[in-house]
Amino acid sequence: MRLSEFWALADAVFGEAYARTLARELALSDLESLTPAAALERGHAPRDVWHAWCAQMDVPLDRRDGGDIERLVPPPRR
Repeated sequence: MRLSEFWALADAVFGEAYARTLARELALSDLESLTPAAALERGHAPRDVWHAWCAQMDVPLDRRDGGDIERLVPPPRR
């Protein structure tokens, strides 16, 4: 997953303004309590950050693609 895909998914699932706020404020328990933005800056893979973010926010698996059934979201690396 590329960063551009990550942010497109975030905007589609959470809404553009809310996604940016969450990215700066939400601590992800699966990623050392880093925010999504900080996790990306520290070099975590975008797909791993995406799955941790969705898990933290209880986003159902069928909504993690942003409503685009053509888009394939790669599984976490773990």
